[in-house]
Amino acid sequence: MDLGFPVSYSEHAEEIDLFYSSSVASRLEDLHAAFSDPEVRAIMTVLGGYNSNQLLSGLDFDLIRENPKAFCGFSDITALQNAMLARADLVTYYGPHFSSFAMRDGIGYTREYFVRAVMDSGQSPDLYEVLPADHWSDDLWYADQDRRIFERNAGYRVLNEGEVEGRFIGGHLGTFLLLCGTSFMPDIRGAILMIEADNETKPQHFARELQSLVMQPGFEDVCGLVIGRFQRDSQMDADILNGIVAAQPELRGVPVLADASFGHTTPVFTFPVGGTGRIEAVNEAPRLYVGASG
Repeated sequence: MDLGFPVSYSEHAEEIDLFYSSSVASRLEDLHAAFSDPEVRAIMTVLGGYNSNQLLSGLDFDLIRENPKAFCGFSDITALQNAMLARADLVTYYGPHFSSFAMRDGIGYTREYFVRAVMDSGQSPDLYEVLPADHWSDDLWYADQDRRIFERNAGYRVLNEGEVEGRFIGGHLGTFLLLCGTSFMPDIRGAILMIEADNETKPQHFARELQSLVMQPGFEDVCGLVIGRFQRDSQMDADILNGIVAAQPELRGVPVLADASFGHTTPVFTFPVGGTGRIEAVNEAPRLYVGASG
């Protein structure tokens, strides 16, 4: 999908190792080169994986802080995004990978909110509403773009009522928790935590990960929680998720929205990790707002 930008690729973009990644040295070199290059205005990850946290001790956070750029991706990229916030005070974007834009159908919503969050960022200090996508899918779109499976999206679901404004932090929950106890974990006090999971995360896994999250220092000052839509293979349903959330006494009184259009289903909206947002978890008309300027 053409958004009007010339595209360049990192030197090691096609390097593949045993874990469908590249060496730590190659990835660090590519990231540092992108942040150093004055011609590069935005950096998009190609896809996710399992081992972005390998890079954290080698990242030059001074370089990143001195050369702020839009940085966008999701899933395993959660480790990099939250570390950049914690150590370089860089607001990044939880949204599509570069590869996501190869999708032919059902991409309009993703494109609209990517442009709104990343390309229009800073043009207005106001919050804007993120409407739910009218459909969703987690089919293997890249395997066969002629046989897509779309389902109607019923919209946000309120698990705990309340209205709050705060700073968005989070991403893929399992990856976010890898930062616990390290200097790469951002301060979650006053945050609206945005969490989602992939199809490897079954209900019992999500329950224990959520338990770990609510035990983190500062969680008592978290002001809201937004949960992204689960994939079909996760075996999560509304009743199970309701029970998992209700079982957490730490979440009593915390507004919680579920079935938000971000994470491993498509399409997705983009939100700023470290930027401002607002949730109105009201049963009659739940709403989510994002700050364009981060």
